[in-house]
Amino acid sequence: MREPTYNSAIYLRLSRDDELQGDSSSIKTQRQMLRKYAADHNINIYDEYIDDGWSGTNFDRPDFKRMIGDIEDGRINCVIVKDLSRLGRNYILTGQYTELYFPSKNVRFIAINDNVDSINGDNEFAPFKNIINEWYARDIGKKIRTAFQTKFAEGERFCAYAPLGYKKDTEHNNRLVIDEETRWVIEKIFALAINGVGASRITKSLIIEKVPTPAWFNYQRYGTFSHVFEGQPEEKRYMWTISQVKSILKDETYIGNTVHNKQSTTSYKSKKISRKPESEWLRVENTHEGIISKDDFAAVQEMIKSRRRQTSNGATQIFAGLVKCADCGWSLRFGTNKLKNDSYSFFSCSKYGQMGKIHCSMHYIRYDTLYEYVLSRIQYWASVAQNDENALLEKLVKSSDKNLAASRKRAVSDLKKAEKRLKELDSLFTKLYEDRVADKINERNFNMLTAKYQQEQDEVQEQIDSLNRVLKEEKEDVSNKEKWITLIKQYTDPKELTSPMLNSLIEKIVVHEAFKTEDGMKEQEVEIFYRFIGKID
Repeated sequence: MREPTYNSAIYLRLSRDDELQGDSSSIKTQRQMLRKYAADHNINIYDEYIDDGWSGTNFDRPDFKRMIGDIEDGRINCVIVKDLSRLGRNYILTGQYTELYFPSKNVRFIAINDNVDSINGDNEFAPFKNIINEWYARDIGKKIRTAFQTKFAEGERFCAYAPLGYKKDTEHNNRLVIDEETRWVIEKIFALAINGVGASRITKSLIIEKVPTPAWFNYQRYGTFSHVFEGQPEEKRYMWTISQVKSILKDETYIGNTVHNKQSTTSYKSKKISRKPESEWLRVENTHEGIISKDDFAAVQEMIKSRRRQTSNGATQIFAGLVKCADCGWSLRFGTNKLKNDSYSFFSCSKYGQMGKIHCSMHYIRYDTLYEYVLSRIQYWASVAQNDENALLEKLVKSSDKNLAASRKRAVSDLKKAEKRLKELDSLFTKLYEDRVADKINERNFNMLTAKYQQEQDEVQEQIDSLNRVLKEEKEDVSNKEKWITLIKQYTDPKELTSPMLNSLIEKIVVHEAFKTEDGMKEQEVEIFYRFIGKID
């Protein structure tokens, strides 16, 4: 019989994790091995496909997809890799390609070091090798995270570019030193903030004064962001945004701290990024020299918390952002009735003001009425906290225990169901894979069910993560109540309300529509939801 002609793809892959193995897994070493094998076995090489820096836990890699495209177009009938782990480290998907896809396309598959060659029939050890490769990916991911945690604790910082005002230390690339050429921009931004200028006005000032953006400095020094600046008008280099300014004002880098672990991937297989709660951040202090003093930074953070819109006469409206409509949820807007003998301020529903009574009602309340009510409640709770802190804590815990118990019971029950379903889906995946290998199910149905189960897996995992967060938050309930009591104890017998006081103690104030009672008196409900503890009676 005439031996078939093989037009081969040699596939090379190297991730950052694989670099830990040294030169034995390098792209150069893989290329030499694969080319020698092809030459020794009279196999023609159609092309090289190289994914350098790509993880093996998923198959969304540019050159891998290019190789599959050439297989579909009939250009390739053989794939050669150094070992099975070069093809992938997800045992289900790797097995799908080696045992289902390649045979269905009459593509010969060779993994040199694992002694796999589909021309010789099935290799019984290959599925186990794929599982071991996935275990390795899981294990190496844990080791890398541990190594990074150690480096973080030692004050090292990993970033593509140093933040504005800093540059990377020439003697230690993972540490920051002050950049004397750009520190002035940071000092200018914080100086404006210290003097009461908000992020919007700071942004306008930077643009008007033609202060270059961080991206422009990087472009000038390293040639990065050329697609942003090349061929663009000069104004582009000064186009600051409010979000950039806000980010700088909140960045602890500028007081010498480094904060890690703000976000992470869902798992070692998934690259989906999720934001982590601040309680899980890793903060390492004094990792480098600060540009801004800690006192100035703290003052700016306090201003950010308490800064509110100003009224037309320039007076700060201390309730702004806190007062909400009970029916539509929109903020109540602040207004003033200017009369000759009796000018007074009030709040009314902003949705009603914009869209009319078909969408909501006025929810009118006078400013002085709201002021006196809120002040009286804060005075009451401050007095209780001063006189008997333990009794107040007990009262707060009891007020929420009933609802918390029911919520916790539901969350625990839902979590057990979700975890059980996730295990069922894992079993279904295994059974589905076995059925496809045994040809009990066709490729079309296999692909359809795989996609369906994968989507459900992702949804169930998100549900589990969400329920775990709920249970964790409930454990922190008592701690939050203690935190609020500590806050209100700072205000001993308050005589007036201030914006910092309101924003530190209160989450929102909900105003209901007023109504007349049977005796013609006007009544109106106002609910105060306090930070950390919610509504209390």
